[in-house]
Amino acid sequence: MTIPGQLNPSPRLLLGPGPSDAHPRVLSVMTTPLLGHLDPQFIEIMSETQEMLRQVFQTKNALTFPVSATGTAGMETCLVNLLEPGDKAVVGTIGYFGNRMVDIAGRTGADVTVLERPWGQVFEPDMIRDAVKRVKPKVLALVHAETSTGAMQPLEEIGAICRETGTLLVADCVTSLGCIPVKPDEWGIDAAFSCSQKGLSCPPGMAPVTFSERAVAALKARKTKVQSWYLDLTTIMGYWGGDRAYHHTAPITMVYAIREGLRLVLEEGLEARYARHVRNHLALKAGLTALGLAYTADPNHQLPQLNAVRLPDGVDDAAGRKRLLTEFGIEVGGGLGDLKGKAWRIGIMGQNSRPGCVYQVLTAVEQVLKGFGVKVEPGAGVGAAERAYSAA
Repeated sequence: MTIPGQLNPSPRLLLGPGPSDAHPRVLSVMTTPLLGHLDPQFIEIMSETQEMLRQVFQTKNALTFPVSATGTAGMETCLVNLLEPGDKAVVGTIGYFGNRMVDIAGRTGADVTVLERPWGQVFEPDMIRDAVKRVKPKVLALVHAETSTGAMQPLEEIGAICRETGTLLVADCVTSLGCIPVKPDEWGIDAAFSCSQKGLSCPPGMAPVTFSERAVAALKARKTKVQSWYLDLTTIMGYWGGDRAYHHTAPITMVYAIREGLRLVLEEGLEARYARHVRNHLALKAGLTALGLAYTADPNHQLPQLNAVRLPDGVDDAAGRKRLLTEFGIEVGGGLGDLKGKAWRIGIMGQNSRPGCVYQVLTAVEQVLKGFGVKVEPGAGVGAAERAYSAA
């Protein structure tokens, strides 16, 4: 065979649903020489990473660490460890990733009750209360930030509802951690999972998780083995806990990366980071609205970091995204499920939540829309964004 040439991909601005661009400091630390996964220096790095992750998760949970895999493995870690065959689970779906939790929960052998809302909408607390009281499940699983629609599910009241029946609350925070507030202790979340490649400005490859004392107690009370050997927390706790006993070879370089990503979050400050995402979202939203694009999510529950908008009539989804990529070097996401072919998902997360990214994508989207015959006032998107920034 012919040996491929040295890697030299064309530069991209990653403004889709993830991955986002990694911060330059994160990429720099990834060139740090390797250590062994049981080296005393690496053990210290693990401890530092866990403590910073607790601060970013705003929790005191002892069992808080990054799973050595991508975000979906975080989802699976939470569900396969807390559910056994015959357990009752309620899973709320407001989009694509709620449906994924339904599938994973079902594979544990649990009896799964599915709650559904139209894509782009969220559950009101009374809807959750009625379902939990009726089913009395062991686990309730909800998506905090639904990446397929850009909708944000409020969780502030849900933990208290779950405690009325002894239910464990599991939250998908893949697109929320590092972008908007996530407060497991305050909100009563028993298990939460996220990823490294969105709000934390790292490459894909790690899935932060955190488990409450209630969740750990449920794990220890299991009657059957966890269905996944690799994701079995009863043994992983020995590696990421006090013993540091061998479980698997950790992805050393990715731990370096997420450690630096967490340092960046804490240096900026959580409140300042959340405010930055809101400010850039409002500018982007003003620009996209001026270009005639309507959001798919409930106006009262829109994520600042993931902007999903419906395409005007006559705009070809795939052809439009291809032009954004080939002519402008910008990646945006297409719609999933009910929104396939009908929407674009524009992410401004972590490192990419900045005015330069907002202006670049608005300029490019305007040109693509014009190419499909959409009537757009020249500079309307950028002008609206400028006014939003000035008013902030």
